[in-house]
Amino acid sequence: MIRLDTWLLFCVACVALAATPGPNMLLLVSRTIVQGRSAGFMTLAGTSTGFAFHALAAALGLSALLGAVPLAYDVVRFAGAVYLAWLAITTWRSSGSRAHVPSAHIAPARMYRQGLVTSVLNPKLAVFQLALFPQFIDPSRGRLLAQSLILAATQLVIVVAGDSLCVALASRVRGWFARRPRFDRWSTRALAGMFAGLAARLAIESHT
Repeated sequence: MIRLDTWLLFCVACVALAATPGPNMLLLVSRTIVQGRSAGFMTLAGTSTGFAFHALAAALGLSALLGAVPLAYDVVRFAGAVYLAWLAITTWRSSGSRAHVPSAHIAPARMYRQGLVTSVLNPKLAVFQLALFPQFIDPSRGRLLAQSLILAATQLVIVVAGDSLCVALASRVRGWFARRPRFDRWSTRALAGMFAGLAARLAIESHT
């Protein structure tokens, strides 16, 4: 079993990770400001599911494929970039449509799916998990899989708690912006710009 001091050190590393802005956090904050708290938490459910996928993959050693095979990494990376670019285009178009659907009426399943796919198609997260876990696993302390699963569960709880706090804070900021004229249109375009920025970042970043 994992030593207590090792586990606490891992918790500190996870808190630092949760406090570092990344694609998931940017998506959650933007979605909450544009569409409200419930939309933010629905998207959080999706990103958390994707994060759990990566954590479990790292625990089982599946993420080693992305680290060892550059082609596999690039396939996932470009798929994520294309998906985000598509989200940017459709979101921008919706901001200029007279038949624009109010935020509250956007299907929760769609918000969940966008969060899930954005998280799953982030190969940097998979490679980071693979690099992080071995630093806190001791073969002399018992089954490696059990230790890995404990680390995965710990990281998931901390990251979800941190992201939930971001959604809660962003919802308070939304109240200030919502009182401004034309907020709906320009906030939606800002969300489209955020999707485009993430797509560009994912497309040009290197494996290392």
